[in-house]
Amino acid sequence: MHKVGIRYEDKYVMERRIALVPDHVKQLIEKGIDIEVVRSPKRIFNDDEFKDAGADIVDEVTDSQVILGVKEMPIGYFREGKAYIFFSHTIKGQSYNMPLLKNMMDSKITLIDYEKIADDSGKRLIFFGRFAGLAGMINSLWSLGQRWNVQGLENCFLKIKQTHKYNSLVEAKAVIKEVGNFIAENGLPQSVSPLVVGITGYGNVANGAKEILDLLPTEEISPDELIGLKNKKDISNKKVYVVVFKEEHLSKPLEEGKDFDLQEYYNHPERFESQFEQYIPHMTILMNCMYWDDNYPRIVTKEYLKGLFADGNPKLSVVGDVTCDPDGSIECTHKGTEIEDPVFVYNPATGEPTMGFNGDGLLIMAVDILPSELPRESSQTFSDALIGFMPKIASADYNNSFEELDIPAEIKRATILHKGELTPDYKYLEEYL
Repeated sequence: MHKVGIRYEDKYVMERRIALVPDHVKQLIEKGIDIEVVRSPKRIFNDDEFKDAGADIVDEVTDSQVILGVKEMPIGYFREGKAYIFFSHTIKGQSYNMPLLKNMMDSKITLIDYEKIADDSGKRLIFFGRFAGLAGMINSLWSLGQRWNVQGLENCFLKIKQTHKYNSLVEAKAVIKEVGNFIAENGLPQSVSPLVVGITGYGNVANGAKEILDLLPTEEISPDELIGLKNKKDISNKKVYVVVFKEEHLSKPLEEGKDFDLQEYYNHPERFESQFEQYIPHMTILMNCMYWDDNYPRIVTKEYLKGLFADGNPKLSVVGDVTCDPDGSIECTHKGTEIEDPVFVYNPATGEPTMGFNGDGLLIMAVDILPSELPRESSQTFSDALIGFMPKIASADYNNSFEELDIPAEIKRATILHKGELTPDYKYLEEYL
């Protein structure tokens, strides 16, 4: 068995997650795997908890063959022949991380990316997505309360705090439920009714967002119903209307009169154009919770927002960009924000963002590490999914050729580099380098 190292997270000040929790570290040590944990004053599980589990507490990873992290590890960190497991954010050929990928190749390491650990059908097995949705929705309701407040509208969402200020998810949910009870009894101001939350996507992230919304009095309506909602007779200010958008609502074929085909959309996104703009003026909050890369049409463009806001203040107040691709599906998300400075107001007229809640335009909440706002629960769930693979990962001989590398198929499919070489499934990344 190789020694396993758990590194200190240094990309973000408020990154407090870990890939393996102390209970699981203890189980692995009992199976004969040596584990060293780099000291961290901010990690949600403290050094003593890992020490009590039997791990060596060190200032830097020493002779571990397998090194675990959560977020990107810095350029220059890698040592030849070792295996590193983390979210590398390279699989879409992200330009900002191509120097990192190049450095890992030059360092002749093995890279396993959590994002690609999946079963035979391609379903992801190890993820933080639900917690990104949970924290993203809490933050977006908090953001709406703060934004309305600076615009002079007192509102019940002011009861809600940013997610990381709660001690637990249970505590956060209790407050959201209180707000829901208030809405059900007293209603929302007529000036902002109906309150509509739109969610793009229907996976783990979207389900996390819905889990929070379900604590409010909600009614789910279809995208078609959304467009006619303001003309409905029985519209209520004592509920929140929720709309879930799937791929066929976001885009339509370029070819006139052609039906939407999901497989064609995945395989040939260049044959489609956005049709999402028809829905944007009818929402209060847009939660962007779906996978996107730059082959697909954008969901919200700067050009569209410029026109929308030129006509006065529209209904849309907050975008919770959980997907958080800089200059991506929400074009005005110019960067992922940090937990300690989580929101900015984008001014469509000038194209400029201003950090905080004040200013003309649209408020964007784009925290890049949302699950770290629920660090204990998200780390536990992640570790529950990873622990079963660890004995095989720790016992593999990484000097073998990729073909002879004896690791579970789910982990092998997630191996982007082996000894510095792109593995067959990831050769496409050469064009981005």
